[in-house]
Amino acid sequence: MDKKELIRLALEAREMAYVPYSNYMVGAALLTKAGKVYKGCNIENASYTPTNCAERTAFFKAVSEGEREFAAIAIVGGYAGAPTDYAYPCGVCRQVMMEFCDPKEFCVITAVSEEEYLDKKLEEMLPHGFGPSSL
Repeated sequence: MDKKELIRLALEAREMAYVPYSNYMVGAALLTKAGKVYKGCNIENASYTPTNCAERTAFFKAVSEGEREFAAIAIVGGYAGAPTDYAYPCGVCRQVMMEFCDPKEFCVITAVSEEEYLDKKLEEMLPHGFGPSSL
């Protein structure tokens, strides 16, 4: 699957966001090494701490279905309307990625549109990360 298609799926997932408090909608599309895609959106909660990010929603959906090998994730975010800036994963989401992905191989794509995006390896976004190989 190409990056533009993964971004398109993240934009589609963004439309499902439940964000009555921040109004900041995020969508993610997680690509497994086998080529399957799991979409996720952010889901807010009035007490804030149970809020879940789009990236973790996608990962948890995939892991709960038995997936353990991932190639890339596309992330888009912003207020109502088309995204206008890049939305990067928070530290907690980066740590979840570190648990399941090879930081030298896993690609994190942040996008404004299918045409405007950046991609980085997880190790660039979480240098010196602590993961299973650290134990």
